[in-house]
Amino acid sequence: MTRTDMEGLYSVIEETAGLLDISPSRDKVWPILTAYEDALPKTVVAFRVTTRATRDLDCRFTALPADVNPYAFAVSNGLAPETDHPVGTLLSDVQERLPITAHGTDFGVVGGFKKTWTFLPVDDLQKLSKLADIPSMPRSLAENLGFYARYGLDDKNSMIGIDYASRTVNVYFLQAPAECREPETVRSMLRELGLPDPSEQMLKLAQQAVGIYTTLSWDSPKIERITFATMVPDVRALPTRVEVDPKIEKFAKNVPYTYRSPGQGLYNVASYAGGEYFKLQTYYQLSEGSLEAKVLLGPAGSGASSSPDAGQ
Repeated sequence: MTRTDMEGLYSVIEETAGLLDISPSRDKVWPILTAYEDALPKTVVAFRVTTRATRDLDCRFTALPADVNPYAFAVSNGLAPETDHPVGTLLSDVQERLPITAHGTDFGVVGGFKKTWTFLPVDDLQKLSKLADIPSMPRSLAENLGFYARYGLDDKNSMIGIDYASRTVNVYFLQAPAECREPETVRSMLRELGLPDPSEQMLKLAQQAVGIYTTLSWDSPKIERITFATMVPDVRALPTRVEVDPKIEKFAKNVPYTYRSPGQGLYNVASYAGGEYFKLQTYYQLSEGSLEAKVLLGPAGSGASSSPDAGQ
């Protein structure tokens, strides 16, 4: 990617953040663009906004090579501090034990490097027991295997997200049993996790979910959060489909994208001890052959989804 291309991408980041009245930190963003300069032309670029943390905009690069450790890469390029906490070794432990198809990385345009994402084969979803056996994995995963088994999720692991800033882990599931999306099951799951009763909005979105994920930490024996991910055919129409926070509505109607299809994305609803919040992820750039391109554009690039299992 040329410097002109990088300046163009930075301008897009600046424009997108401006929809949320956020001013990016060039000192944080530019070193990240420089570090990923060679990979960016083939990288998926996505933006995510959340109603829980409105002072930053997340920018996500995915479709990174499977044989690269994006956390180690971030540390070696001065984008993230090294740590002796288990969060610092978890990704390398996962790479040694599980099949991996690609990685991603997440940074805030104000806060800098935050997370990594590790994609597992969608045609070979993994058993959670393999993940729970990893020494650096939070023990809360092993302690809650019964919960996942009761809802048919224990052999549906599709992705792992590691948040280095908050020291938490997201465990993602595709092809969940249809019952997991039904209102009574959703209520039962939240009750079992000690989370607040779901709103009607959450129940509605859960019924449309293409993916489910949970959040765990090293500091608690509990599953701290559960999230339902819903595919949105056109984010510009999102406010007419569900009740949306005004900032997310402005973002949805104006966020830029480059690919041919309408602005498809993911609208997620999460439940945690403090209540519910929502996240919208949109795609600015798709790379040919990536999972996101196959799902969002379809095999012919027509915009038709080639798979219902898009929940990242």
